[in-house]
Amino acid sequence: MATKNIFADALIRVRDAATAVLPAGVDQSRVTVEPPRDPAHGDIATNAAMVLAKDAGKKPRELAEAIAEKLRADAQVEKVGVAGPGFININLKPAAWIDALRGAVHLGAQYGTSAIGGDTAVNVEYVSANPTGPMHVGHCRGAVFGDALANLLAFTGSKVVREYYINDAGAQVDVLARSAYLRYREALGEDVGAIPEGFYPGDYLKPVGAALATQYKDALTKRPEAEWLPIVRTKAIEMMMAAVRADLAALNVKHDVFFSERSLVDGKTDFVADTIAWLRQRGDVYEGRLPPPKGAPVEDWEDREQTLFRSTAFGDDVDRPLKKSDGSYTYFASDIAYHRTKIDRGFRSLIDVWGADHAGYIKRMQAAVAALKGDREAELDVKVVQLVKLLRAGRPITMSKRAGEFVTLREVVEEVGGDAVRFMMLFRKNDAVLDFDLAKVIEQSRDNPVFYVQYGHARGHSVFRNARAAFPDLPDDVASLADSAGLERLADPAELALMRQIALYPRVVEAAAAAHEPHRIAFYLFDLASEFHALWTLGNTAPHLRFIIQNDRQMTVARLVLVQGVVTVLASGLRLLGVGAPSEMR
Repeated sequence: MATKNIFADALIRVRDAATAVLPAGVDQSRVTVEPPRDPAHGDIATNAAMVLAKDAGKKPRELAEAIAEKLRADAQVEKVGVAGPGFININLKPAAWIDALRGAVHLGAQYGTSAIGGDTAVNVEYVSANPTGPMHVGHCRGAVFGDALANLLAFTGSKVVREYYINDAGAQVDVLARSAYLRYREALGEDVGAIPEGFYPGDYLKPVGAALATQYKDALTKRPEAEWLPIVRTKAIEMMMAAVRADLAALNVKHDVFFSERSLVDGKTDFVADTIAWLRQRGDVYEGRLPPPKGAPVEDWEDREQTLFRSTAFGDDVDRPLKKSDGSYTYFASDIAYHRTKIDRGFRSLIDVWGADHAGYIKRMQAAVAALKGDREAELDVKVVQLVKLLRAGRPITMSKRAGEFVTLREVVEEVGGDAVRFMMLFRKNDAVLDFDLAKVIEQSRDNPVFYVQYGHARGHSVFRNARAAFPDLPDDVASLADSAGLERLADPAELALMRQIALYPRVVEAAAAAHEPHRIAFYLFDLASEFHALWTLGNTAPHLRFIIQNDRQMTVARLVLVQGVVTVLASGLRLLGVGAPSEMR
């Protein structure tokens, strides 16, 4: 019988074997199965004896031997060994891998899906760049990471909402408005001279000035700042966010919700004030003084009586101010209120994707969510994406043709393509600095991972085309051959290795989703493509291993099913990463 997840099946087998030798009622929730680090140790390793020995009243190795004896009677188990103090290593018969291959081919795009998310409402907030300029390459990494993580969580059974928090309140958008007002005057024909220090100097604000000039003529020049500022600010934010959406669309990144920070205070209720009052009622906000900082200075320390959030009660290093000396809210106060809206909207898993410069903000935000959730279930996981170093043939790139101070996201996408950007942004763990070489990501070689993986998918389709040329009566749907193909003939070690890799996919997906680490999918796809290309290469020196055997239709069909398994998984994994799976590469 075809299997959907060989490791889930193995876990059932191990627990059944353990149940046969354990006292009744022993909790087996800590039992796991996984691939051993060294493939020479077997196909599957389990910690069952190590975690169950105490409850069983036996030594781990003694219990391991008893469990192993039960497992040896299983029809799909070839060999079981006990190592060290009680680790159990299992080798499966080839039939198990054939069943896994057949399951992958039958399930197609559904292979690797899972219910581990349990329909949990998950809010993934990512990008959330200030609407004060074009998206740059650093934003690009957070955008790709957040989008791939959302795909992964949805694929494994969570109800995901993708959210962008628009920082459209505070001093920085007032600076944006004043900068745009200069461009408005410039569009009217006035010589505004050099852009003053502290303003946004980029040419990207010229279209905003031109739009204001078209709409208002010179009317805004006759009004005081208090009147023109909100008008210009609204227009500038509107046009900047339109540019942000267009930049993200170039990467195929789409959000479900764009949440305005200004809406927290501009509605019928000042939700920030309401949140502070709610926390004060619970004893988590008070009036007091902060002690002077020890060692490194604390940026928001002031020696005055002020409104403070008791974040130390929830694991933070110091209590945090909620109001500035002029009575306005701190950024943190608005962020608390914003995260309260997430919990109020029913989200129980909150994931924030931040840039490296915000890493010091994590403790206070987690403290805030701990206070806000009260009796409700809600957890915040902050994923930090580290810097991107942009290179061309090993040399750093620091300037942009458009922005002057940085390289824009759009420039990078237009030069190398969205697929290359997305894959390479995920081909390194999010918390590690990424070197992104514009020359290397367009190379057609094994040294370019995105090419190598996509080429694997295209190569699979070329096998199908060549097979139909050799055997014109083959059906269009290779998956329909899975039950009738003589898959037991796939016995070469390289073929079995490829089947093992295909069988690993559901477990990789679940582990990546649980850890919130989409880079695991990118790594896995490269390994799978490598196994596939290696088998192809073997056929050059060992003709009997070629995918198409002109005088052996049955073997050809069996290998076509194997190739279909590869193509199915490569397409699925690339889809999770938001990367195309081409049938041909030119």
